[in-house]
Amino acid sequence: MIHFKIYNSQNDLPDSWQALTTHDVFLQKPYLTAVENASPDNMSWYYVGVFNAENLVGIAIIQRVQLYVEDIFRNHKDSCFQERVKHYVSKVLKGNVLVVGNLMHTGQHGLYFNAEAISERDFLFCVFEAVYQLKKDIKSSKGKTIRTIIFKDYFEDDSIHSYSELFKTNTFRKVSVQPNMIMPTHKNWNTFNDYQTSLNKKYRRRLKTARKKASAIQKKELDLDAIEAHSELLFRLYKNVSDNARINTFILPKNHFYTLKKELKDQFKVFAYYLDDTIVGFYTLILNNKVLETYFLGYDSAHQYNHQLYLNMLYDMAEFSINNKFEQTVYARTAMEIKSSVGAKPKNMFIYLKHTNVLLNAVLNLIFSLMNPTRDWEERHPFN
Repeated sequence: MIHFKIYNSQNDLPDSWQALTTHDVFLQKPYLTAVENASPDNMSWYYVGVFNAENLVGIAIIQRVQLYVEDIFRNHKDSCFQERVKHYVSKVLKGNVLVVGNLMHTGQHGLYFNAEAISERDFLFCVFEAVYQLKKDIKSSKGKTIRTIIFKDYFEDDSIHSYSELFKTNTFRKVSVQPNMIMPTHKNWNTFNDYQTSLNKKYRRRLKTARKKASAIQKKELDLDAIEAHSELLFRLYKNVSDNARINTFILPKNHFYTLKKELKDQFKVFAYYLDDTIVGFYTLILNNKVLETYFLGYDSAHQYNHQLYLNMLYDMAEFSINNKFEQTVYARTAMEIKSSVGAKPKNMFIYLKHTNVLLNAVLNLIFSLMNPTRDWEERHPFN
């Protein structure tokens, strides 16, 4: 008999959870332990185990996110009209949201099932039941009403789209979101020099210029003690970048990077950029089997332009990926044009979402398009 169980902590997960999720570090206990212990204040984690008899055959990661107006929009540089639009949009979307997936990282890191032990249809039916049960549980135990439910980040070729009638029956709407920028590692890239050689003349010159501008920058990987010692500065640099994003749904706590390093160990990397013995930027990476996942970063805006910190970070991420034989580098969404200039390609993504208010659900596509506009950007083609 197929059934589900809802867990409120990774400490309660069955031992079989680890064996089922070896393909994705974001579904594994070390990562889940880290994010539980260093999660944004407005985020809670739940876990669904789908069982066939007593055997775990599928899992779902679900987040409850409490959206506040001041956190959704932290960039105050928009016009008065844009501010008014943002105000009304955030009034609609504020409140408690259930996210099937991981709002803290681009990509599908929320659902997995053993196709040999359960059909995808039966698995999804069970997940829907679990989501609605969790919605009731949160209302009864927390007194909180879930306003919006989101199934997050599926590529165009994801098999979940074959069951679109399940989402329609449950009044979910399919919405296009900004693409995930991914760079596959070419088979002839054995070293970063091979990558550089494959660039056309324009972008090879751009790489050399960026490296020259960063000649005064010293790059160093931070160990656990160094991350702890610099946690305040890393947080300030991260928040400097985060506050300039169009939309925000959370703020990382100051101990986030330290806790991830403590739990993930060599699967989590923090690289700092020093200028005159002071950290002026950093970026983080998560090593996910054969995939290199770029994570959060930060920099001092006063040094960003002169030293091309962000562009150099993108190159350094590519160099790490190539040198360590990763099959692809996930650069995630945002800043698509500059990421395409280093070789990342856009892969379209979709979400399914619904508002529990019937009237608001009818106009949810329009509301979401205001929050997630299609940006005009020119894809770059840096290779010969």
